[in-house]
Amino acid sequence: MVKNCAEATIELLSKYGVTTIFGIPGVHTLDFCRALTDEADDPYKIRHIQARNEQGAGFMAEGWARATGDVGVALVISGPGVTNASTALGQCYADSLPMLLISAEPESKSLGKGQGVLHEITEQKKVTEPLTAFSETVKKPNDVPILLEQAFTIFRGKRPRPVHISIPIDIQAQPVNTNWEPIQIPPYLKANEDDLSKAINLINESNKIVFILGGGSCDAGEEVRKLLDNLGAVVITTAAGKGVIDDNHPLVISGGTVRAEARDYLSKADLILAIGTEMAETDNYVGKYLINGKVIRVDIDRRKINDNYQATVGLVGDAKETIQKLNAKLNNSVSQEQLESVKNAVTEIKKQIEENLTKSEKRHKKLLTILRKIAPSETIFSTDACQLSYTGVFDFNIPKARKWLHPVGFCALGNALPNAIGAKMALPMKPVTVLVGDGGFMFSMPEILTAKEHNLSLPIIIWENGGYKQIQDDMRAIDIDWVGVKGLNPDFVKLAEACHCKSVYAHSKKLFVKAFKNALLTNSPTIIVVRENYDWLG
Repeated sequence: MVKNCAEATIELLSKYGVTTIFGIPGVHTLDFCRALTDEADDPYKIRHIQARNEQGAGFMAEGWARATGDVGVALVISGPGVTNASTALGQCYADSLPMLLISAEPESKSLGKGQGVLHEITEQKKVTEPLTAFSETVKKPNDVPILLEQAFTIFRGKRPRPVHISIPIDIQAQPVNTNWEPIQIPPYLKANEDDLSKAINLINESNKIVFILGGGSCDAGEEVRKLLDNLGAVVITTAAGKGVIDDNHPLVISGGTVRAEARDYLSKADLILAIGTEMAETDNYVGKYLINGKVIRVDIDRRKINDNYQATVGLVGDAKETIQKLNAKLNNSVSQEQLESVKNAVTEIKKQIEENLTKSEKRHKKLLTILRKIAPSETIFSTDACQLSYTGVFDFNIPKARKWLHPVGFCALGNALPNAIGAKMALPMKPVTVLVGDGGFMFSMPEILTAKEHNLSLPIIIWENGGYKQIQDDMRAIDIDWVGVKGLNPDFVKLAEACHCKSVYAHSKKLFVKAFKNALLTNSPTIIVVRENYDWLG
């Protein structure tokens, strides 16, 4: 059967394991739609999930990638579709997430000419080049399998980054007479044996070791835990590394990179083992770490070994395999006396953090403590850039990796709800909960209709504090009068009702607990509004 290029592209994506695509159909993507379906169980077509804005589609693909570690896919029109989805590209680039954006582009003969054709960007790939591992325009149908080969090699065999592939409408319609097949993804780079031996020597020479775990260690939890058991080190995680080792572990300071108390301990370490982390400004909110010890860096990306902080030893390779090799070479084990000393140090750091909480953080903690008790342990929390989730980074325990979805690197607003939709579509049997500020919720509020259309059991906890409170606090701290940070909110209950969803203002602890438990059992999104000034949070 002869297919056109658009149909063949979707078929090839299916062969790579893609089951779901997020987007909004347009006149320039109609040929793709021949191979898509709205139905959940069509064995011959990829399911299409309609978003309300292409930014939402991009964020849904991002949520899929955050929750699974595998590629999320969005399909959009050229021009405004691409520019709307570009925020999600930037966020996936900053947080090293595998996202594929497939877009249309105007007819090939018009490209670069500025003739005013529909949805025109004269050089569309240049819009997304800085936000992607690569951005390319297809010149002929047979470019597609080559570009997808490159994309999936990045997604599954290298440091994951987003990719954008544009297919002009005339190329979409051209016939494809052969069956395109996926390629076998080449294996990850392997750490050099000499470097592994040097790392073991450094470990054996060190007395005070600290692990920093980033998002690149998400698939290496078992191996890192074994290494930790042998060394008795302190573990400080970034937001992306939460849950790699259960946050309840007595040696773990969850999200500790954002806290000065943990960073102070880090400055006194004689060896830092940084696994899958850039050690970037966005991991700690302050800029540079004060590091006085030697550094072993484990990273899939060779360029990161001496980026920001020069490694004493750099191990270039997949974290899981690299830590396995370190474990195999390591002979020593920690004494009980040393282990107790390290546990006491972690306990003291956590005590200092507790004592130094601000008034607002104490209110956040009150809600988060209740939420942790009532939410199933397997719950995925999709969070926005808001003060509640900032506190949750260091004061909310996560038992496994990829259960705390947080926009660290790009720090966009509005991702929490569509990220949650993407996560729930990817893992429908897992409970998913949204934590979002009132300001951030309004960025992507219409996507609640997508969640309703698919009957998603989705508690949406809105922390209402009267606007962009973090920026209010920042302005107050440097004596700037508030400008543009206090806006009018809708009546969220009425808004939910208008969108055919459940809702409640949780003005008591009892009401909050009841609403949350009911929301997990309801085949519909439920908005649960918690106002920062509620008495029960005091």
